[in-house]
Amino acid sequence: MRTGRPTIDATDLAGLLNLTPDEVRDRMRAGRITSRLEIGTDDDFGRMRLSFFHEDMRVRLTCSEDGTVLKSLRSRTGSR
Repeated sequence: MRTGRPTIDATDLAGLLNLTPDEVRDRMRAGRITSRLEIGTDDDFGRMRLSFFHEDMRVRLTCSEDGTVLKSLRSRTGSR
């Protein structure tokens, strides 16, 4: 967490997407890797879910308020 916003190191995301850190940075800048942040409410209050999409791969990280990864999921989504 930095200034209340979740961040993930390119090296960590690269391993989850089978890319190099440089490829992650380049593809994020080019819009080829996209992301979505969801903030938990009700029973999920204090949690957040970060999803990253690249080609047919989705990586989803469920995190606590302090950024600790509680659960991770990597799946194929089909062609995008």
